[in-house]
Amino acid sequence: MSAHMLMPFRRRPWTCRTCLQRLQRLQPRRYLETAASPASHATSSDYSPANHTTRQKTTDDETLRRVFDSQPFWRDFSQRSSAQTKPTGLVQNQYLTSPEGFRTFAGNTLQKCQAIVTKVLQASTLEDYRTMARDLDRLSDLLCRVIDLSDFIRVIHPDPQVQDAATQAYALMFEYMNVLNTTTGLHDQLKTAAANADVTSHWSEEEKIVAHILIKDFSNSAIHMPPNERQRFVNLSNEISQVGSAFVNSAEPAKSHVVVGANSLRGLDPILVQKIKRWNRTASVPTTGLIPRLALRSVHDESTRREVYLATRTSSGRQIGRLEELLAKRAELAKLSGFSSFGHMTLSDKMAKSPEAVSNFLTSLVGSNREFVREELFRLQQMKGDSQIQPWDHAYYVHQRVMQHSQSRRSRELSAVPEFFSLGTVMQGLSRLFDRLYGVRLVPQETASGETWNPDVRRLDVVDESGRHIAVIYCDLFSRPDKHPNPAHFTLRCSREISPEEVAECATLDQSAHPNDGMATAIDPQSQTLRQLPTIALVCDFAEPPATGAGRPSLLSEHSVRTLFHEMGHALHSILGQTRLQSISGTRCATDFAELPSVLMERFATEPAVLSMYARHWETDAPLSENMMRSMEQDRTAHGSIYGAVENESQILMALVDQAYHSLPAGGAIDSTHIYHQVSSAHSTLPDPADSQPPTSWQGFFGHLYGYGATYYSYIFDRAIANKMWEDVFQAGQASVDRSAGERYKNEVLRWGGGRNGWECVAGVLGSGNPANADGRLVEGGDEAMREVGRWGLGRDGVSG
Repeated sequence: MSAHMLMPFRRRPWTCRTCLQRLQRLQPRRYLETAASPASHATSSDYSPANHTTRQKTTDDETLRRVFDSQPFWRDFSQRSSAQTKPTGLVQNQYLTSPEGFRTFAGNTLQKCQAIVTKVLQASTLEDYRTMARDLDRLSDLLCRVIDLSDFIRVIHPDPQVQDAATQAYALMFEYMNVLNTTTGLHDQLKTAAANADVTSHWSEEEKIVAHILIKDFSNSAIHMPPNERQRFVNLSNEISQVGSAFVNSAEPAKSHVVVGANSLRGLDPILVQKIKRWNRTASVPTTGLIPRLALRSVHDESTRREVYLATRTSSGRQIGRLEELLAKRAELAKLSGFSSFGHMTLSDKMAKSPEAVSNFLTSLVGSNREFVREELFRLQQMKGDSQIQPWDHAYYVHQRVMQHSQSRRSRELSAVPEFFSLGTVMQGLSRLFDRLYGVRLVPQETASGETWNPDVRRLDVVDESGRHIAVIYCDLFSRPDKHPNPAHFTLRCSREISPEEVAECATLDQSAHPNDGMATAIDPQSQTLRQLPTIALVCDFAEPPATGAGRPSLLSEHSVRTLFHEMGHALHSILGQTRLQSISGTRCATDFAELPSVLMERFATEPAVLSMYARHWETDAPLSENMMRSMEQDRTAHGSIYGAVENESQILMALVDQAYHSLPAGGAIDSTHIYHQVSSAHSTLPDPADSQPPTSWQGFFGHLYGYGATYYSYIFDRAIANKMWEDVFQAGQASVDRSAGERYKNEVLRWGGGRNGWECVAGVLGSGNPANADGRLVEGGDEAMREVGRWGLGRDGVSG
């Protein structure tokens, strides 16, 4: 069965600091939760709802801040609600009231899947074929219902019994999915349906798009091949998985340590020097971990920095062998599938379409970024003096410049910024921004006993201006032992229309069954059909407020505020991208378009017009001053000008290396180190030296070559598009709270999910009168459109890539 159709969508963890950096902890201070506390008059900021202010909106807004900022308030709120609601299963799923419920959930879902497969395989009439796209979309939805939710619960739930049961449910559905992958009749029946004009004339545009996606993915999964070739495809896929996992998990340098004179480490923290010092006045510097990174930015002796730098960028021969085996097997897989390279196979259904188009984008981006790189390096060169600045100098002189900047009066004043960013006020800011731009807001909702996996999980319902419930968000935002620290967004259930036939079928099978397994539904007011609502989980790792009534709330750094806005950008895509079919709802769009909403959301986080709606001092409720807002902006600009362009160039270089590796044809010898140095010398301003012995082989540490083979460019591609939209649609922040700008972005981008070509979304939101749309360049996509996006550049407002 088609991998796209049957594998649940997972947003990939892009290697941006916004998603991966650990959050700074803050020491507690006295915080009195009283009737006159800041949370009780939270609406005193410069905020008014999009429509008329109502008592309910005001109450919801106040409650939103308090449920995140005050543990005593949250405890009372949750205990009061628990007494008023009936017990339920996890995330309201009627089956998940006990570990055994996972097996029941998977078993019942499996029966429904089997019935759909039988129906599709036996289809013979026009009516059978006319419902086929919708039938297969429902099959995908049923599989994802179990796989997405079980996969999330087995990682997040603290109870080992629940973890095991969720893992079993996941394994059962995954095994069945593998059976479907060999069911050629599904592919044949869908192609028959799509080739019949009497069938497709009755399909909606969404059904046509879903059918096209499924047929394309069927062809990429070898289901059309003769048995012997299909078996080779399966074997290659398994081998790629094994060698890829080994490549990711076995990265190692050629040398584990570099031995240098202890005196040559001057500048490094003396305590660290003592830890690595040997009896004979030498020191053994490890080539992995924190110590070499600290050495590169603080050791004064250039020759020592050079030695450490080269060692940390030289992989072992074993690791390079794993990479080259991975690349060779991928090239063979692509050839077996009828493609000239793995890149061509992977990119054929992306916005980019081809490796050549990606290279056009990246080389164009190199050009738009190059002048900024020169400016940064010129300042570092002035600090070094006469001798040419080298790659092992960069971290050292950047650190000096950052320290000089941090010692300024303005930078010291910014240490107070987190005092204005309690988690509750930031959540208020998100809700108020969504209300202002899109007419939806976040409402704290009581949870029933058993609904969440931890007592600290808050549930928010998303409602529109008419009060209609449109989504559910479970917020697991506080740190706890053994919890994965990286922030993430999970779609536990996609939006889709539930047909009357499904409702009737559910009643026939079991009077107690629910067509959405008990999870959130609503009646669409226009079509009067039942919809399953998107159910989302947001996971972060913020410090928890004290359990007692006294103490400060969880306070966020500016970086953490951007993190939360970033993840909520993904949630917004799921909330507003409510299509009739789940295969294209919300974030189920092209990989190289999926990060756009989250990257764009970061731009709103610290825009002055947005800050004025929510940034309040946790204790006095005083607003963040305009002077501090300007200082924040100047600080971001300063840091961006110190190292932002070189960081961007590094990301571009990694994407170019990814493309070069995955554009190789099958059968030829692969020298990944030679290719790496070719790309680096052509496009990097500070390339590794070509004459070092052995030559550096940094590619062995680039683990994302496995997970994102041929698609690593996607994040910076979406950054370039987001910067253009910020400038043109939201007028570089001047229209950051303007409803017409929000409606334009929602209607042209967000509401489509994956049901519209990404280029049409970009062209639509930028407008036909925009010079970027001349001659239909963007709508058509292709090489010239990719090159045009590269010309837009990545901007200089901080470094989020």
